[in-house]
Amino acid sequence: MQVLVVGAGVVGLAIARAAAIAGHDVVVAEAASGIGTGVSSRNSEVIHAGLYYPTGSRRAYYCPRGRRMLYEFCASHGVPHRKCGKLVVATNASEIERLEAVYKQAQLNGVEGVEIVDVATAKRLEPALACVAAMHSPETGIIDSHRFMLALRGDLEDRGGMIAFNSPIERLRPARGGWEAAVGGSEPQWLSFDAAVNCAGLGAQRLARATESYSSDRVPRLVLAKGNYFGFSGQPVFSRLIYPVPVPGGLGVHVTLDLAGRMRFGPDVEWIEREDYDVDKSRALAFYQRIRDYWPGLPDNSLVPDYCGIRPKLTGPGEPAADFMIEGPQQHGLARIVHLFGIESPGLTCSLSIAEDVVRDLSS
Repeated sequence: MQVLVVGAGVVGLAIARAAAIAGHDVVVAEAASGIGTGVSSRNSEVIHAGLYYPTGSRRAYYCPRGRRMLYEFCASHGVPHRKCGKLVVATNASEIERLEAVYKQAQLNGVEGVEIVDVATAKRLEPALACVAAMHSPETGIIDSHRFMLALRGDLEDRGGMIAFNSPIERLRPARGGWEAAVGGSEPQWLSFDAAVNCAGLGAQRLARATESYSSDRVPRLVLAKGNYFGFSGQPVFSRLIYPVPVPGGLGVHVTLDLAGRMRFGPDVEWIEREDYDVDKSRALAFYQRIRDYWPGLPDNSLVPDYCGIRPKLTGPGEPAADFMIEGPQQHGLARIVHLFGIESPGLTCSLSIAEDVVRDLSS
């Protein structure tokens, strides 16, 4: 089949690669001038173990499976990564019940090696840490996400696939058993494909509404959740990722490390109406307060605005977190088209696992 994948983020590239490996002719249409310039370039670069996600959810299925696939991919393709581990911490007695709930869910999700540890063990692992209890997740890691995307692109192109940059897809319509795509940009035209995948991130809902024969009633709303990060100006004091117990809308302001040895904190949750990638310096005050719950030694004036990302959520403040929404032929009844909505964290970790299922859906 000739397959069109809309969006060259990490999940789009993983799907395109899987389709090319399966023997399909693949074109990725990307509105920007490079790969991974949206949601994929503005995250914590964490390989998630799969601790939190409700039983039966897509996240609970894709994350542990995707994490195992991702470590194997990194090893075989030379993608820089490190299985550094993570501590989820309760900083007062009222949080212990939530910590225990995370532990139980991790066990249900089949995550290997998780254990509740006492304060002495947690302090031995991370001397700067303050907590009343912690859960250790040895399978959590960090990754160079851009190198990962470059490796996905390399596999795609090695198998004859291609990426068309500066090529926004404005409409999709069924035609002769396949799909036609209206390509915008400097040379607008209609192109024909046997199958199409809408993996446009923040633009997925817009393209779904512009897909003929796909009911607009099936398109979920898009809720923008901005996540701000602040960098630490000193040397890292932690060797593992440190997460508080989860908060509504996210996993809390946590310690993340990168492969260059830098330490940063984030993301928070800032509900916004339109795309905005400026970090508000005034939000640092709330960061200091949250971080000092588990690191009382955080020095004054040590946080500097770093970057932010926008998560394409499907539910808003005060509402239960929505799962990934993957709409294939079995859901909507249209042949050879898949729409993906709300692919935020842990989308990077899940990408290779999602890709296998999407390519299978295209052939069903």
